[in-house]
Amino acid sequence: MLLSPNLRGALFMMVAIVGFTLNDAITKVSSETMNMAQVMLIRGAFASLLVGLLAWHSGALARPGSMLQPLVAIRVISEAGATVSFLVALAHLPIANVSAVLQALPLAVTMGAALVFNEGVGWRRWLAITIGFAGVLIIVRPGFEGFSVYSLLALVCVGCCAVRDLATKRIPQAIPSLLVSTATAFAMMVLGAALLSPMGGWTPMTANSTALLALAAVLVIIGYQFIIMAMRVGDISFIAPFRYTALLWSILLGLVIFGDVPDLPMTVGATIIVGSGLYALYRERVVGRRKTAAESAGPDMAPDGI
Repeated sequence: MLLSPNLRGALFMMVAIVGFTLNDAITKVSSETMNMAQVMLIRGAFASLLVGLLAWHSGALARPGSMLQPLVAIRVISEAGATVSFLVALAHLPIANVSAVLQALPLAVTMGAALVFNEGVGWRRWLAITIGFAGVLIIVRPGFEGFSVYSLLALVCVGCCAVRDLATKRIPQAIPSLLVSTATAFAMMVLGAALLSPMGGWTPMTANSTALLALAAVLVIIGYQFIIMAMRVGDISFIAPFRYTALLWSILLGLVIFGDVPDLPMTVGATIIVGSGLYALYRERVVGRRKTAAESAGPDMAPDGI
């Protein structure tokens, strides 16, 4: 029995989310033996090679000068800020906590689209945004016992990702997505090399650690491929909520691999964020927007990881 297009899209979305979350888990494991600049350098090198080959095969590298387009530069710079803040936060916080804060990205994109592009956002969605970020504060818990400055880095990552996604929306259609991805991957590799010395220098790598980072790069690319497949076969409004399964996988992997048990503030805050995001999606469907915040936000609601 064949699945309906929406169910196939939902399945593809969940496969993509598993790929992205496994990538995050591998990255966190790698941070135990090397600094995050080295992780960026090695994973970025593998990703640059793989994405570059895909871009070359598809003809996306025919006009490399397009990488100098200002919006592409803004996207790459904001991606750099998001990647550094994300990786440092991931190295010091439970993976589920970082994932929970990042679930607020679609709300941040909706807010940014309203403030920067004057897109219509009704009072119900503004209320959802406000409540969602209250959930973020519950997780971050500023001024309370259990507060970590690295939680603020996860919030910085959300802001950088929102700028990235808003810039991406305005990049001319004539510029191939694979060209943008190639530029991003190469920039992350270069940034990793530049930060290597300030963040502690090079740590000798084993065959296993190298293979893990290569696998992480492959998982990111698989994730993006399945995101594209999901968006093409089903309705965005049906598929988008399945992105929130990232939180479930993060909790599971955090428990199994790192022994992290979510505490009450994280659970309550994450529930509020996801509930607010789902309501915002519902309202966007009701008002008939052509493009929802979930569609414009990054596929894994986190940095590209490349």
